[in-house]
Amino acid sequence: MHQIKNKLSENCLFCKKEIANKSFYSSKQFRAIYNIAPILPGHTLVIPDSHYESLFELSDIELGDMMIFARKVTAVLKSVFQCEGFNWTIQDGVSAGQTVPHLHLHIIPRKPLDMPEGNDWYRNIPLNEKQMLDSEHREHLSDQDYMAMTAQLTEAARSINM
Repeated sequence: MHQIKNKLSENCLFCKKEIANKSFYSSKQFRAIYNIAPILPGHTLVIPDSHYESLFELSDIELGDMMIFARKVTAVLKSVFQCEGFNWTIQDGVSAGQTVPHLHLHIIPRKPLDMPEGNDWYRNIPLNEKQMLDSEHREHLSDQDYMAMTAQLTEAARSINM
């Protein structure tokens, strides 16, 4: 049986109040934020508002709601970034590369030849800490660029009437 989790965790990066201010789209359960260090343009995170560390902690209903929410976010990203496809990925657990212990789905818009080494973007991430998906060592957007992107995505979400 699914247990109710604490709403937030004091030590979690994604549970901090500031994260809500960075979202460009949200529902009662989830929010979408632009990745501060995008792998490709449009790289966005879908984050549950409640603190869950693993996909397996979600009820079946919550999992369905997360996928429906992510599909709406992906529609916004496809519109803004004029992409032809997208990747959805979850690193669930440290051994899978999860660096923030709060469940989150990466949505990465894709275009032909957007990765010089081919379509498999994930193999381009070496095992060392400097290249992990959520690493503080990857190049980050400036505050100004981040806020501009968030504003653009917020406006796109409104215009799509989600």
